[in-house]
Amino acid sequence: MSYQFHNPNPQRKHVGDCTVRAVSAALEQSWEETFTALCLQGFLMCDMPSANHVWGAYLREQGFKRHIMPDNCPDCYTVLDFANEHPAGTYILALSGHVVCVKNGNWYDTWDSGMEVPLYYWSKER
Repeated sequence: MSYQFHNPNPQRKHVGDCTVRAVSAALEQSWEETFTALCLQGFLMCDMPSANHVWGAYLREQGFKRHIMPDNCPDCYTVLDFANEHPAGTYILALSGHVVCVKNGNWYDTWDSGMEVPLYYWSKER
């Protein structure tokens, strides 16, 4: 279980597009395909593609379900902890101001966000 560098942005930018990067990793889509889909979803909902309810609606359409993090240690449970407890499956974790994909126990990001605290997560339903 470890951090995996992931930056599908065509120009290798790494600020402001974490939602696009996380969703593209989870769905195995190109950055461009994911960005376009999230923009269309935002257009339909009259909001920005990075708004939680916009990308959440897109994930729901893709077969994901949202879950709230357990409240037993809300300030000490990390992305690393989540990855260790979820060695199989595809997840998107919402952090405070950031979004990251966890897939088969590894987290995919442009930086090691393993010590960040997830607020809620999406899982791909089978």
